[in-house]
Amino acid sequence: MPTPGLRPYGWMLCGCAWFTVMALLTEALGHRHCPWQVVALARSGLATLFALLLAAGTGTRLVLFRPRVLWVRSLAGSTSMLGTFYALTHMPASDVLTITNTFPVWVAVLSWPLAGERPTAGVWVAVACAVTGVAVALRPAGGGFPWVPSLSAFFASVFTAVAMLGLNRLHGVASLAVVVHFSAVSAAFAGAALLVGRLVVVPDDAGAGPDPWPTLLRLLGVGATATVGQVFLTRAFATGAPTKVAVTGLSQVAMVLGCEAALGWKPVTPTTVLGTALVIGPTAWLMAHERRVAKDDPPVEEVAIE
Repeated sequence: MPTPGLRPYGWMLCGCAWFTVMALLTEALGHRHCPWQVVALARSGLATLFALLLAAGTGTRLVLFRPRVLWVRSLAGSTSMLGTFYALTHMPASDVLTITNTFPVWVAVLSWPLAGERPTAGVWVAVACAVTGVAVALRPAGGGFPWVPSLSAFFASVFTAVAMLGLNRLHGVASLAVVVHFSAVSAAFAGAALLVGRLVVVPDDAGAGPDPWPTLLRLLGVGATATVGQVFLTRAFATGAPTKVAVTGLSQVAMVLGCEAALGWKPVTPTTVLGTALVIGPTAWLMAHERRVAKDDPPVEEVAIE
């Protein structure tokens, strides 16, 4: 992109596209009765492997203990990951993302006392509009309300906000090094959850059928798409304003709803169209606003992949 101020939003949109595929694959694995801990371990374990290979191929310098804010990002992100994958295997992906994508609200609230970034009135309006759109686009499911998965998704959104603010404070660390660190820590979290859940041996009905290849291929896809999406997300939050980049991430809801409609998982209704428009609207406004101010603002320093 020729305008440096637009790059974080472009990277965030690319990351959302890859995470959309990951969410749909995870939901499909839940339909095959694959334990959520296995899915989370596949996501983080394969992402660690892929990221290490990329780091070796590009000569990226890895980090472990410092800076300390890197651990804040990895620990909060790992906690968020566990909550999200539990919810994704127990609820439709669009419902989960409707809840987890409220994290821009928590970013806006927490960035004030933690980062000293006071949200402007326009940002608050954009957040309110986007969250309203998410609520409108959500199609109520029949039966009882899934309280446990919903609460899991809610707390995941809060920890995501903490992780995103940590990303914005990282300077001088290659994006790929951040991905490797987070993936390794999240793999340890997922492994611990697998042991605690007494799911070291996957139940016989996991994979739904004698052919395990569909499940294995989906698990591989979860890890691959998560790795690519994480690289884009890391670059976006490391170089852009956290509140604005977070609101741009709400476009993932529209992406998932569109994919579900194309696959015939959910019908397209006027309410869905209205909600999707309300979600996409703040993204378009933020990008247009950034284009206008980019000429007057100094370029944002990038955290390059070495």
